Amino acid sequence: MAILSNMVSAGKWEPEEMDPVKQQIVDLAAGFSIETTPGSALKIPDYREHLRAGATVSVTFLPGSDFADTIATAKRLKDEGFVPAPHFVARSIPSKAMLEENLKRLQGEAGIEEAVVLAGGVSEPLGEFDNSMDLLATGLFEAHGIKRIGVAGHPEGSPDIPPARAFEALRWKNDYARGSAADFYIATQFCFEAAPIIAWEKAAWEAGNTLPIHIGVPGLATLKTLINHAKACGVGPSMRMLTRQARNIAKLLTVQQPDRLLIDLARHKATIPHSAIAKIHVYPLGGLRRSAKWSYGVADGDFALAKNGKKFSVTVDVD
Repeated sequence: MAILSNMVSAGKWEPEEMDPVKQQIVDLAAGFSIETTPGSALKIPDYREHLRAGATVSVTFLPGSDFADTIATAKRLKDEGFVPAPHFVARSIPSKAMLEENLKRLQGEAGIEEAVVLAGGVSEPLGEFDNSMDLLATGLFEAHGIKRIGVAGHPEGSPDIPPARAFEALRWKNDYARGSAADFYIATQFCFEAAPIIAWEKAAWEAGNTLPIHIGVPGLATLKTLINHAKACGVGPSMRMLTRQARNIAKLLTVQQPDRLLIDLARHKATIPHSAIAKIHVYPLGGLRRSAKWSYGVADGDFALAKNGKKFSVTVDVD
């Protein structure tokens, strides 16, 4: 595959062949999705300053929040030219009637066609729903025009779900997806190393998963910020990479980029024909502006691979 070079010769653009590994990384980053919260939306005057038209933006829901804020954020994103994907958190929904009311409002006010359906991190459900399967089984998402549905994946496990039960749930979601009018995908927690992701994907494939997987990738943030988010979200094995670096106190305030993670995932995807990894989902832990700019730099191929093939540096200014 060729890209257009920035060099002009004799008044014409000259095609430049891209390094195969670099092309694999570009392919993985292309069409990345990203997320926001209603709270952070209040600090962003215009999402169009940071994101390109048509980008998919997940709208998270935190325990105790007002879903009206999710609706308002989804509407704003749609009005600014993006594809909002609001989160529906089973354990925070008090009733089927409330679920349907929120779907109706989102359709009426924001015209959404995509949603992410999750269990939620609270220990006790507010109402009749305990997990995402309870929500999906209502059939209300398809009934209210939802055409794409994301469900959770946990490459590093979840403190609420034993591994065996998690794969049982994944098989149920695959079975449900085959009979649904909506397209399904798996959206994973963010990780810092590829090895746990690759091992989990293999186990998911052996358990019968055929759903495309969107891998959670941490956006640009300081080492200290990443460690704090990892602890709060229960990220497990891959956090070792961060803690090893944290032994050097001077590194705590250095900004980290997930370049090695993308290199390893891109190589894995290119060498395993049945890999279900489709794209990345960016968690802007250090802020939307910096993470979005870096991600677009990767997707556009504006980066240089190190000679050892283990790192790369984006050539656009992300500060």
